[in-house]
This record gives sequence, C-alpha cells and structure tokens, in this order.
Amino acid sequence: MKNFDKIKVGISVGDINGIGIEIILKTFEDARMLELCTPILFASNRIISLHKKELNINIHVHSIDTVAKAVHNKINIVNVWKENVIVNFGKETEEGGKYALLSLQAATKALRDNTIDILVTAPINKHNIQSDDFNFKGHTEFLEAHLEGESLMILMTDEIKIGLITGHIPVQEIAAAITPELLTKKINLMYDSLVKDFGITKPKIAVLGLNPHCGDSGVIGTEDDEIVKPTLEKIQAEGKLAYGPYSSDSFFGTESYKRFDGILAMYHDQGLAPFKALSFGNGVNFTAGLSNIRTSPDHGVAYEIAGKGTANHNSFKQALYTALDIYKRRKEYNELVQNRLVARK
Repeated sequence: MKNFDKIKVGISVGDINGIGIEIILKTFEDARMLELCTPILFASNRIISLHKKELNINIHVHSIDTVAKAVHNKINIVNVWKENVIVNFGKETEEGGKYALLSLQAATKALRDNTIDILVTAPINKHNIQSDDFNFKGHTEFLEAHLEGESLMILMTDEIKIGLITGHIPVQEIAAAITPELLTKKINLMYDSLVKDFGITKPKIAVLGLNPHCGDSGVIGTEDDEIVKPTLEKIQAEGKLAYGPYSSDSFFGTESYKRFDGILAMYHDQGLAPFKALSFGNGVNFTAGLSNIRTSPDHGVAYEIAGKGTANHNSFKQALYTALDIYKRRKEYNELVQNRLVARK
C-alpha cells in the first residue's frame, strides 16, 4: 500500500491511570502495524513517554502539533495538552477523567472534520469523566451526539455480532423503553450495518425476547407477544430476515447464535454477559449507524493491573483490525452504490 493510501487511525488514549496507553503501545511494538495504517494518538508526548518508561516499552514516537503534520510509518502523537500531568496507576482520579475527555474531544473533532479516517478509543472510566462537557453514559452516546446518524452498539468477533436494543440504561427502565419504533430502528440499523460494513448481502438477524421464556404466552410478561412479535412480522413483510423472539437463556447454550449473521439483545447484560463469556479479551465494540467509524476493545480501564505491564492488548489490536476492515468495506459499498446510480442516468 502506498503511503498516500494508508488509512489514518485516530486513537483516544482513555483514562491515563488505566491500561489504555499500555495496550496502544503494545499494539504498535509490532512494526508491521505501520504497514497497515498511520496511527495518530491524541494525548501529549510527555504522558506517552512516562508510560513508555514505567512499562519498559521501547518504541519511537513522533510528536506533532496538528494532524496535518502526521508522518506515515511513524507513531504520531498530537499534543492535545502540554502541561505535566501526574499519573497514578490504578487510581480513579479527577485528572484521569479530565485528560481522557480532552483526548476524546480532540480525536472526535478530527474524525468529524475527516482529518482522520477512523477512530479507535481506549477505555474510559464512565464516572470520573463526567463533567459539564461530558454528560453521557459512555462513548457511544457521546459519539452519537457529535457525529451524524443514530448509533447501535455491536459487540463482535469474527463468529458473533450482538447489537443492543437498549444500551446504558437502568434495568427498571428497560421494559418501558421497548417500543415498536425502537425495535424497528435498531433492527434496521443492524441490517444496514451488516450489508454496508460487513458485506453480507441478505443478513439474517435474531431478536432475543425481553422476558424469561419470551413471556410464556403472557404468564411472565406480555411485551414479547404484544410488541416484539407484531413488529417482527411487519419487518419480515418488508423482506428482511429478522426472526424471534428467542428465549435468551437457551439461545447461546444451544449455539443457535451460529445460525445468524447478527443478534439483537433487548438490554446491555442480556447481550454482553454471554458475549464476554464466549469471547472476552478477543471481542470488539463497534459503534454502527454513525457517519464515521469507531471501534474499541471489549474491556474497561482495568485499574487492578494498570502500570504492571501485564495487560493483554489483543482486544485493542482486534479493534484496530476491525475498524480498518469496516472502512474498506464501507468505501467499496459506497463506490458500488455510486456506480449503480451513474449507470442508471
């Protein structure tokens, strides 16, 4: 790949007291990664150098003031801040949240302005990042507010893709949030992403039930019969292969998930508990439905091992690979659609 064809990967570093910077640096210890993309970290040269020293990671980084000065075949650091910052590995601090947000804001702006092609985010602490500028429940909601489109959180590996109909909301609010409109929107988002981002021509989607045993014909709740089933029937009438509801307590144990291209869970833990049991450390969080591409690893800040040099960077590396693949597929899809439109004129 020629340098001018290389995909520019923006990277937000997450909580500076967690394992984010460690897994980023470990990913690019393999010099072959620079053949695939041009990494641009949004942080400061000082904070990266501190982590390199403490973790005994010996790789060269290139300090720049703006994305426009990024150099191919180097690990670029955009200096979002210049002051010295105290790092307390393994501690939740106000500074950890402050600088995670500065990194995320700068990276998101670059993504929105198309000065980077894709964004990979290292983990944040959802508590200490809260501020006047970040009143969101996580990365997904923040990015939806700053980019075009409507988001769908998809946790994925090569074998399984689980989307969430409701995301970071309290359990007591889930049933009221499940409406025909929300179900239809999320199914369509999953369908479109499977087509555009993963190259699946006629995707097959499974929808999990809200209640245990899908309500047992109303004995354990009526939502599955009154809301979910009629909505799926309407979607099927449109020609989309969306099936369910399936009882979630047996769906994964019987390996039924292997028969579908995508799965939609009604709420966060219904989808993520089995996903992480099957794939923890190898999974990727992909924010589908937005105008720009963002992925992240499937784990958090991991304060308990921060600064010890023992963090596994495989999920971050997979997040990077996934973002690169989706970027290429989406580009191919858009070119194909454009050629069809031109041919019809």
